[in-house]
Amino acid sequence: MERSLVERAQAGDRDAFEMLVREKVDTVYRTAYAILGNAADAQDATQETFISAWRGLPRLRDPERFAAWLGRITTNACRMSLRHHRSVREIPMDVDDRSVVGSYGPPDGSVASAQAFDRAFERLPVEQRALLVAHHLEGRGLTDIAGKLEIPVGTVKSRLHTARAALERSLEQER
Repeated sequence: MERSLVERAQAGDRDAFEMLVREKVDTVYRTAYAILGNAADAQDATQETFISAWRGLPRLRDPERFAAWLGRITTNACRMSLRHHRSVREIPMDVDDRSVVGSYGPPDGSVASAQAFDRAFERLPVEQRALLVAHHLEGRGLTDIAGKLEIPVGTVKSRLHTARAALERSLEQER
């Protein structure tokens, strides 16, 4: 079904693309929110993701890889958002706005405050954040992540280990 929608959207069918957006918007937003840490930036990144996807859709060679392709666009939109905000000081968020990221705890099960964890998580590179979000927050398996990133499972394991270690080091700075 998704392949058919992608092919129709590639041919310029806006209704088909709208259906794809409806299917994927929650996943894209959750990923962007977990990486960026606030609702406004996540909404902007989600919008940028779908604008870029619409523009780039004719160049997508394999409609079966749409989800992986959209995931890379999401990560890039988040990266661009972070670059844009480097020169701008972040405004602290309300505790209620942290519910998605704050619910994701340290991988070793130790206790850390939500704010300390969020600060530590925000110091990680986008690629590490995206990997941790996909595996721990979204519950994706290593094989699924490997398929989406088009890399071997062993590479996913290695990168996930590196991301966890970086997060632990970042958490140590918060203590």
